[in-house]
Amino acid sequence: MKVLLTGGAGYIGSHTAVELLRAGHDVVIIDNLSNANESVIENIQKIVQRPVNFYHGDLLNPADLDRVFADHKIDAVVHFAGYKAVGESVAKPLMYYQNNLVSTLNLLETTTRYGVKNLIFSSSATVYGIPEKLPVVEESPLSTLSPYGYTKLAIEHILTDVAAADPSWNITMLRYFNPVGADASGLIGESPRGIPNNLFPFIMRVATGELPELGIFGNDYDTPDGTCVRDYIHVTDLAIGHICALEHLGGLRIYNLGTGRGYSVMECVQEFSRACGFGIPYVIKPRRAGDAPAIYADPTRAANELNWHAQRDLADMCRDCWKYQKNKQ
Repeated sequence: MKVLLTGGAGYIGSHTAVELLRAGHDVVIIDNLSNANESVIENIQKIVQRPVNFYHGDLLNPADLDRVFADHKIDAVVHFAGYKAVGESVAKPLMYYQNNLVSTLNLLETTTRYGVKNLIFSSSATVYGIPEKLPVVEESPLSTLSPYGYTKLAIEHILTDVAAADPSWNITMLRYFNPVGADASGLIGESPRGIPNNLFPFIMRVATGELPELGIFGNDYDTPDGTCVRDYIHVTDLAIGHICALEHLGGLRIYNLGTGRGYSVMECVQEFSRACGFGIPYVIKPRRAGDAPAIYADPTRAANELNWHAQRDLADMCRDCWKYQKNKQ
């Protein structure tokens, strides 16, 4: 297949590009590089020893999308593009609604015009809010606590309505849990700009001395060690999930992509310390508003219908994170 990846130079998009190319597919990437670097494209090509069609373009500009579809006969689209920082979305909600929703509408209008109706959407476990029961299944109640989360939920509603109105669409929505890690080559990984929002980039900045210590928000939750528990999944496992989804397109489908088990913040700090060979300094801070004590997936549906299983554990995630970080230095 020839697959278009919107936001394909980003963290999850770049790893999915690598796995698609390894599996023999052709890849076209469009990215405005607002949270990525063109060197990622070069590193993807180094890893797989194959060319990547890259367009520096913005989904807010329909002409940029037209250029891609005019140049290539696209078979399917994986839609990663979008702003994704929860805190920033609270501070700048209009920016998030404008970018994430309008870019998606432009994409859907363009794909419809070119007759491309195979789509995988990069959704998020944030659509479950603070879950009432664990593990989280696809039928769990939906709610969210941030404008970022609302954009994911709104896009899911849009895609559901599109599929209901036109059954010729094949749409799969993948609800990611907490992707971490890096490609085993160490050439691509997570490298957010500015102060990181997620745990592992923060740990890496502390490990390299860029930041003095890690802030752990709360150690008095009802969890085994008092710190929050999340379902961390290796980004390569997540990327492979997209290939499985492409191979099983058909109607409207929704899947959790997670490992099915939770790791606490403290477990992650200890495992990363083992990976890098020294302790990560941290300080306990007050709880943050809206943080769920624990959230982890039930990935049974993806296992049964996509034949997908997460293969890598927390030690793999930490090792590959640190390898990527050392390669960057």
